[in-house]
Amino acid sequence: MTMDWMNQAVPQAQGLYPYVPGKPIEQLLREKGIAEATKLASNENAYGPSPKAMLAMQQAIAEVHRYPDGDSHALKAALADKHQLDAAQILLGNGSNEVLELVIRCFAGLGDEVIYSQHGFIVYALATQASGANRAPVQDTPELGHDLDAMLAAVTEQTKIVCIANPNNPTGTLLSNDALQRFLDALPPHIITILDEAYDEFVCDIKQDSVQHLHHPGLVISRTFSKAYGLAACRVGYAMANANLLEAVNRFREPFNLNSLAQAAALAALDDGAWVMEKVALVKQERTRLELALAQRHLLAGKSFANFVLLQHPKALELHQQLENMGMITRPLAGYGLPELLRVSVGKHEENEAFLQALPIALTRLKATV
Repeated sequence: MTMDWMNQAVPQAQGLYPYVPGKPIEQLLREKGIAEATKLASNENAYGPSPKAMLAMQQAIAEVHRYPDGDSHALKAALADKHQLDAAQILLGNGSNEVLELVIRCFAGLGDEVIYSQHGFIVYALATQASGANRAPVQDTPELGHDLDAMLAAVTEQTKIVCIANPNNPTGTLLSNDALQRFLDALPPHIITILDEAYDEFVCDIKQDSVQHLHHPGLVISRTFSKAYGLAACRVGYAMANANLLEAVNRFREPFNLNSLAQAAALAALDDGAWVMEKVALVKQERTRLELALAQRHLLAGKSFANFVLLQHPKALELHQQLENMGMITRPLAGYGLPELLRVSVGKHEENEAFLQALPIALTRLKATV
């Protein structure tokens, strides 16, 4: 007897599809039978973690037979000190993805609505679907940014959460703190706003810190160690919010959700801020170089404020495939409803140079197939 297990699953599983990450280098090497490849698909820090973080992980290995600190006390205290908050205002997660999912699961269920931008981070839609709540995407501005007025107009009695990414992934757009505060001032106090700041380190020199300058009872600010800190594989993210709000969310958190190596690495990385910001400066320098090169070829989709650039081409998916044939992994955005865009992460100078050398060849090969 063959069971139809999908029909046995909860209703929201019917339309739920797993998040698809950027293709790993090893997979492309197998598929194409090539010797080397460059991954510019997942917005990772190509420079890797700081030396202090690597040393801390090596030293922590000796204790892996012990369960980690379930409350991540030392890391939570360090983050509270960094952001001038109480430790109770910090919630740690297995990457910021888990933090987002925990907040949505805690406050949105059947019959509730979660509002997010049409081309915002796809996890908002996935987490909403998984929670059983209704998805309420709002159309972007013409620049592919959040339309805060339209998002505010979309609020109903069923609205429980609004999700905003700033800078936005995958489009790289940026909202000012003034615009965000006007939005928060107009939002009913019982509605939670998740402000996803995974790329905050790339804009901290051009905008005020939202933790101290934005105010709303339901404001939840999430950040990550996966981007600027170079700890993507460690999976460390955190939320900052009202202590009572996070106390409720914490009830949904799995025990020991942050392993001991990750805790040690993140704590050491926080103590190596100068190294992190030095690498951020290099990424921004290389981002400008990539954007100029794409603009010269009339391929630049718009200014990015994160650690990636947007390439626009009418046959973006085919171009992506041609680049893969040459060992260059980019991220098609057709899954976001943007079929003419590729997201290209900023790598090291030599990786970006290899991409720029491969691009005209890929374009020529693409033209030859038409």
